[in-house]
Amino acid sequence: MKDIKKVLQGQISRIKLDERELTGVNQETRDFLEDLNKNLAKNKLEAEAFVGGSLAKGTLIKKDKYDIDIFVRFAEKYEDKKISDMLGSLLKSAQRIHGSRDYFQLEKNGLIFEIVPTIKINKPEEARNVTDLSYFHVRYIVGKIKEKKKLAEEIMLAKAFSYANNCYGAESYINGFSGYALELLVSYYGSFVKFLSSVKGKEKIVLDPEKFYKSKNEILLHLNESKLQSPIVFVDPTFKERNALAALSKETFEKFKLAAEKFLENPSSKFFEKTDIEKEMKKKYKSIIIIETLTARQKGDIAGSKLRRFNEYLKNKLKKENEIKISEFEYNKKSNTGKNYFVLKQKKEIIVEGPPITKVENLESFKKKHKNCFIKKGKAYAKEKAKNIEDSIEELKKDKAVKEMGINGIGLVK
Repeated sequence: MKDIKKVLQGQISRIKLDERELTGVNQETRDFLEDLNKNLAKNKLEAEAFVGGSLAKGTLIKKDKYDIDIFVRFAEKYEDKKISDMLGSLLKSAQRIHGSRDYFQLEKNGLIFEIVPTIKINKPEEARNVTDLSYFHVRYIVGKIKEKKKLAEEIMLAKAFSYANNCYGAESYINGFSGYALELLVSYYGSFVKFLSSVKGKEKIVLDPEKFYKSKNEILLHLNESKLQSPIVFVDPTFKERNALAALSKETFEKFKLAAEKFLENPSSKFFEKTDIEKEMKKKYKSIIIIETLTARQKGDIAGSKLRRFNEYLKNKLKKENEIKISEFEYNKKSNTGKNYFVLKQKKEIIVEGPPITKVENLESFKKKHKNCFIKKGKAYAKEKAKNIEDSIEELKKDKAVKEMGINGIGLVK
């Protein structure tokens, strides 16, 4: 336990903003907020901006650049579809990001402001969009931290650990823990280490801290089935109809649990250092395949999800000719590219399935196309030499389905 305490204290010193830097970030944010609220009033819009996310909750961790969430609460009288346009008219130099409700991104003095339009609601049940709940999320977590001051540092550790192990982010190309999800989990378990210990070895976890439901079975019966697919079901303390962990995939959870288990067994600061997938794979394996993919779709969740979807398609294609030993995917938001990492063992030959022997015309056509044909249980098959990776990539470049996915570049990284 001494080792863990020492490692965690070291990490807190590393990831926590010093007073001077935090004061600077807060001042820049206050100035931005003041200007935005003045602009809203000047344009006679019944709306007010407030700070959300990690900065508002006191759980911001040290980075090269800080993402600051600003939520603009529009009066209920405004139409849901129009509030993005209204906000956009005031933020002409900002980039519009498409989503379930469009929001805006603007970089100013080293801070990246994400300005999100929401509807001002009195009760969570009135939410028209999940972003309308943000105000309640901030209040809930701030309340928990007031009860237990050290909780903010414990949450910071969870965020840094998840980020380093590629498990941070609810975006569809990550399917990991959102910041709010980690805040809830650490608040529930009481500390970062208790959180890691509690999820270790678990397949399915169902939590309802506010006891909205009488039992776990009632939760599973009441919530929409689509919200119950995640390995952790956490009934949102601000809205009982919502699973705050719905974005978490089994694959990401397994990755997180493995990292948690290793850290608890052998505590080390290396678990808080971002993993370089390529470097780590090259250390472990003699030969790795890296396939880079490009898309012209909008940077962020849209592009990332397209590239991730292609990664799944690519795996299924490569499985036909190879045994996939290891597979990893990484999306680079800056370059808007995906990297697909593989350790493959090429098969010597593959079996191609043909038509039933009763379909004579199709059978003749199949025989002309494939030399080594044989019949098994009334169906034609052919043995063929497995394609190498270069040929597989060339074939993918001509694949219509790939173009339909929005992929406009595939290449082997030498």
